[in-house]
Formats: sequence, C-alpha cells, structure tokens
Amino acid sequence: MSHDQLNEADQNALDAAAFRRLLAHLDARKDVQNIDLMILADFCRNCLSKWYRAAAEEKGLDISDAEARERIYGMPYADWKAKFQTPATPEQQAAFEARKPG
Repeated sequence: MSHDQLNEADQNALDAAAFRRLLAHLDARKDVQNIDLMILADFCRNCLSKWYRAAAEEKGLDISDAEARERIYGMPYADWKAKFQTPATPEQQAAFEARKPG
C-alpha cells in the first residue's frame, strides 16, 4: 500500500504512533540536551511542546504551556530541568550562537 492510498484516519493513527515513539525515544535519551537538539536539528523538546499547544489551539482546545511541556517531557518541566538539564558548555553556547541567522 502506498502512502497515497492511506485514508485520513489511518494517516492520523500512523502520525500519532510516530509522535508517541519520538516522545518515548526522547524520554529514553534524557542525556541529550535541548541545546544539542537545537544545534543539530533546529528544534528541541520545547519546540515540540509549542507545536503541541498550537495544534490544540487549532482544534479549539485550551492547553497551557505547562500542560504541553508536561506532555512532551513526561513530567513537569521544572522537575525535568532539575533532574536532567545541565548547564550549556561554552562550546555548546558558541555552536548555538553560530547557527543563528544573521
């Protein structure tokens, strides 16, 4: 079956499954810092939470930033930061600044 042959419900189910797998993968790789994701891929967990909230808004659902971040991080953001976020190294900070346009 080609991608073009999928109905909308199947496509949505596959998209949702892939998203859940991405969240599980990021959860398993808490050692990967958001700054590293931003440097390499130009998105991070915070970006995902913003996209999640925007999708909710498009559906008329009221989800706060904190609720969206908790969905992406699997726990309150402050807890994740305290347990898993490390200070950016000078090298990370320089790489992050270098990737910015202009």
